[in-house]
Amino acid sequence: MAGSGRRPEHRGPPELFYDEAEARKYTHNSRVVEIQAQMSERAVELLGLPEDRPCLLLDVGCGSGLSGDYISEEGHYWIGMDISPAMLDVAVEREVEGDLLLADMGHGIPFRPGMFDGCISISAVQWLCNADKKSHSPPKRLYRFFSTLYTALARGSRAVLQLYPENSEQLELITAQAMRAGFTGGMVVDYPNSAKAKKFFLCLFVGASGTLPKGLGTECADEELHQAKFTNERTRFKNIKGKSVKKSRDWILEKKERRRRQGKEVRADTKYTGRKRRPRF
Repeated sequence: MAGSGRRPEHRGPPELFYDEAEARKYTHNSRVVEIQAQMSERAVELLGLPEDRPCLLLDVGCGSGLSGDYISEEGHYWIGMDISPAMLDVAVEREVEGDLLLADMGHGIPFRPGMFDGCISISAVQWLCNADKKSHSPPKRLYRFFSTLYTALARGSRAVLQLYPENSEQLELITAQAMRAGFTGGMVVDYPNSAKAKKFFLCLFVGASGTLPKGLGTECADEELHQAKFTNERTRFKNIKGKSVKKSRDWILEKKERRRRQGKEVRADTKYTGRKRRPRF
């Protein structure tokens, strides 16, 4: 279940796919570490945690603790669970600050009711859609996961699960089982017009339904859709692999949005935002 920060290739169950060699390979891959940090930051941001106190978070599919590192940096505490012993071994060697548990999330979340102030998961939940054993039923395993997660979370908290759905049917299955378990909320999609930078975050509310956050890179979605009708050019995301190209329109929009959330004055977005000027002679 370990979140590697990249789309996993489903070659057998995760506890076998993420063996010792694979675990060490991606943990020491600077690009994977960077992407993992970005997605962890976004997931924690979507949790909407209070700023005046540290929180206890659950990290499902914690892997070698890369996402936990960000949680610790933000001053929060965390418990991570993963099905891969090799991943957890690397986490122990790295001396992560969170507590670790070897467990299959398809068997449920083994913690007492209302224990956590929030939950994040990076690149893990889609593994539950695979029937790696004859006894595995994806709908049942998903429902078991979501129903016990709902119980383990405090009322009014959130779970933010970044995932890589293989198709729309898989996405619908995951969302349906979450709602069946009692959650409200929905999917937050960052950079929906990008094939590579596009990220899915299932943002779930426990108890009172909140307002679903807006996905990054959606400010210019209407403009992009309009342009797509009249051009065969590839979209401006063509060189992006999980991160906005520095100084690009999306990079600028994302930076401006973060400044707005910090309460700073920012110029309004227009169709000229991020547009390159012609050189003067």
